[in-house]
Amino acid sequence: MSETGLSDRPETQLDEDDRLRPAFVRDVLAAVEARDDARARELVSPLHPADLADLFELTPRELRGTLTRALGDLVDADVFAELNEHVREEMVDTMNATQVADIAAELDTDDAVAMIEDMEADDQAAVLRALDPDDRAAIEAALSYPEESAGRLMQRELIAVPEHWTVGHTIDYLRENQELTTDFWEIFVVDPAHRPVGTCALSWILRTPRGVPIVDVMKREQTLIPVDMDQEEVALRFQKYALISAAVTDDSERLVGMITVDDIVHVIQEEAGEDITRLSGAGDGDINEPIGLTVRTRLTWLIVNLGTAVIAASVVGLFEGTIARFALLAVLMPIVSGMGGNAGTQTLAVVVRALATNQLTSSNTVRMVFRELRIALANGLSLGLLIGTGVGLVYGNPTLGLVIGAAMVINNLVAGLAGIAVPVLLDRQDVDPAVSSAVFVTMATDVMGFFSFLGLATLAGLGQ
Repeated sequence: MSETGLSDRPETQLDEDDRLRPAFVRDVLAAVEARDDARARELVSPLHPADLADLFELTPRELRGTLTRALGDLVDADVFAELNEHVREEMVDTMNATQVADIAAELDTDDAVAMIEDMEADDQAAVLRALDPDDRAAIEAALSYPEESAGRLMQRELIAVPEHWTVGHTIDYLRENQELTTDFWEIFVVDPAHRPVGTCALSWILRTPRGVPIVDVMKREQTLIPVDMDQEEVALRFQKYALISAAVTDDSERLVGMITVDDIVHVIQEEAGEDITRLSGAGDGDINEPIGLTVRTRLTWLIVNLGTAVIAASVVGLFEGTIARFALLAVLMPIVSGMGGNAGTQTLAVVVRALATNQLTSSNTVRMVFRELRIALANGLSLGLLIGTGVGLVYGNPTLGLVIGAAMVINNLVAGLAGIAVPVLLDRQDVDPAVSSAVFVTMATDVMGFFSFLGLATLAGLGQ
């Protein structure tokens, strides 16, 4: 087979980690820039929608519009459902209301909402007007729920049957009604008020005689998701109870939608990524995020950090005389604050994760505090003994070694206490602990690191 023929095979477009090969991306973009639309379409036609979405994310921003034009109808609703939100917003901004409405009509409700929820009010209204009445009503209803809630996440395309039906009646309904959704794993059984009373897996229906009542086949135990529940809590329920799909209910306990595990996978990935990047004050951390938004997000927290650094510097200023008399203190004090900062970050990461996964609750907070303090004490004593012995031997000053060792113990205890207290207190105030905890923990370890080391050095009379 020729080299050209090999490069066109779908399996050669992806590497061993299922990522698009750089050479393949270059070939596609070269065809697009040469206005060889046929060649570009030939190259990408074997790609899965998720891989085609990756191609757009790998394409320079200025070429995405040209790539969209070249690929034409290959850029369908399935591709838009897989796109990074920032890339999708850029592409939607280049489309008119009718084009956006055509794509939204082909998407599940949750994906359609994700595509248009961040549009400007006038543009959003224009898109909604271009939709047919049923789609418009479904999307408007979803948009009425809070952001990142089950109501925004759910899809309304589901199968629900009354509890008085038989298995045969249900099968006939599924076969004869061409308007029903084609992607589902289980059927919801509802009472006359449209409240879910059970679920029935497709496998059970297929293996049961037609005359059996559906209520005799269904599973009555089910996990119901309130429509206003936060998506992170929804993800925890899916994880805890190993759900594939779950019914979403309104305030009257009526069935209004369902959430499926494929949507939850995206939520888990999104929430985990947010916690990691927000701990550092980097915002969402998405490399496709507009530069202006990224600068504003990072600069905000850098300014806050600047303020905490000034506070720490003012503590150092209190001991200016001691440092002037014994300059070696200036060399050693960053060790204490730096190690305390690292210890605080370790505790903070564990606590934020525990809060996010509901492992840390009001019932075990006190036990968690004492656990982290014991860990901090053990680490502080070990590090203090190590650095204290080293400093005492290197500089021939046992008192200096004792001072830095004691300061290391004190600051590790402060780091452990701050690492758990700050995120817990923020969580109790309904503030995301992943957003701002690191700033306050770092301030605590810097201030106490400098204060304990320089304060003990002053009390010990070093430099006098």
